[in-house]
Amino acid sequence: MNDFAHLISELDRTNKTNQKVDALVQYFNKANNKDKVWAIALFSHRRPKRLIKTTSLRSMAAKSAEIPLWLFEDSYHIVGDLAETISHLVCQKGRTHDNALKLHELISHMIDNREEDEEKQLAFIISQWKSMDFYSCFVFNKLITGGFRIGVSQKLMTRSLAKSTGIDEDVIAYRLMGDWDPKHITFEELILNPDKDALSYKPYPFYLAYALDKKLDELGSPKDWFYEYKWDGIRVQLIKRKDQVMMWSRGEELITNQFPEIQALKDVLANGTVLDGELLVYKENKMGSFNDLQKRLGRKNVGKKTLEQYPIVVRSYDLLEYNTRDLRNETYDQRRIQLESLVEKLNHPLIQLSDRYHIQKWEEVHHAYQNARSNRSEGLMLKQRNTSYKIGRKKGDWWKWKVEPLTIDAVLTYAMRGHGRRSNLFTDYTFALWKSSETSQNELVTFAKAYSGLTDAEFKEVDAFIKKNTLERFGPVRSVQPELVFEIAFEGVANSSRHKSGVAVRFPRILRWRKDKSINEANTVDDLKSLIPNE
Repeated sequence: MNDFAHLISELDRTNKTNQKVDALVQYFNKANNKDKVWAIALFSHRRPKRLIKTTSLRSMAAKSAEIPLWLFEDSYHIVGDLAETISHLVCQKGRTHDNALKLHELISHMIDNREEDEEKQLAFIISQWKSMDFYSCFVFNKLITGGFRIGVSQKLMTRSLAKSTGIDEDVIAYRLMGDWDPKHITFEELILNPDKDALSYKPYPFYLAYALDKKLDELGSPKDWFYEYKWDGIRVQLIKRKDQVMMWSRGEELITNQFPEIQALKDVLANGTVLDGELLVYKENKMGSFNDLQKRLGRKNVGKKTLEQYPIVVRSYDLLEYNTRDLRNETYDQRRIQLESLVEKLNHPLIQLSDRYHIQKWEEVHHAYQNARSNRSEGLMLKQRNTSYKIGRKKGDWWKWKVEPLTIDAVLTYAMRGHGRRSNLFTDYTFALWKSSETSQNELVTFAKAYSGLTDAEFKEVDAFIKKNTLERFGPVRSVQPELVFEIAFEGVANSSRHKSGVAVRFPRILRWRKDKSINEANTVDDLKSLIPNE
């Protein structure tokens, strides 16, 4: 555990990629194999479940620090991170680390204690606090709260493991894919010498595009490129291997059981087939919204009514494997020709072809971009005809060109302190729009929260306003005199019975502070509803 905590400390101290890689390589070279597996799992978001309720943990931390709970809560809201707050209060920075447990041993104890009563869980936690230095305590607290999200990208991980093991990065990336369990797999099985049968159930690493950051004519001849529409669903790989049909999301989640209808493809797809495409709701020859798709995601039990209301389709845009042959090193053009032939031959309602378009002039792409939203897409994908299917996010051969976000002017009504370096400022905001009814005058109704989009100077200015114009306090939240207007950007909008406004927006963020507008010039809920696409 000491070595892993030291690694976290090293990663926390630098923003330089090479220094992070060096720290990871040094750790992987030194750690035992069981610790390596858990380190890889933690960095790839396969963290153990929360050990104990945070309310109980906060109460115990306050008691251990011999301070009243209200003072602990105030400290937490200033620090902005629960694990760090506890570490500052119960673990001494100068203490020598004398906890002899290895990382995998500590996590094993955590998992065992999950079945115990709360009294025994707290006793276990306190015993660890007493034997840990500050950084070990910080990491431990992240683990027991289920909040371990240290910033190590998959690219950094594969690069570090490749340097440590001497195995090619692309091979490492593929072996790390899938739904493996750190409790039941060894480093040998995961990285050094994986079983071929285990690999057959894994998806390929997804090829990801950067946002277009140059003019179209800077890409060269338009005849060397194709464009496709960028559909607003979730990216998936549909796989048939060893007589099993599987579907993986881009987030490496096996979602086969959430979509039982894909088993109809078991007798249609050949073994050794991998399709890359977009999962969409599709009913009566019309594509549904992302909001419709969300009604299918995450369900353990999928009833007949849900299947009928929200039927799905995989709109395919690439073929990665066919007849057990890996096609990723073939050109995009070659893969697409085979994909088009396959989809035509299958002629199955669950599999559609995402059309690609030859480009003669860049003006054609501009025209398609202008019409992308009306085509129920979120923009365009540009793909170079001779590119192979790469691993991860690469620049040059694939570009995404997303449509400009939807925007609306809203009023700031509530605020909460931020986290991390913004923990001393009110930077998490709630916004409202005007709504009128037959029985009441115009009132401000909340519709979205946002915490990004302003400069540091603007955040400080808004923070000063909030502190001077607080109306009420509700724990860490303050209601604010409605005076400030902001332009809010978002990717999509849909009707919602769960929101007071009756509308839900996707990925809201602050576009700019509208100092030129009074609150009477802010938009209405009806204005927002007018942006909902027609069915």
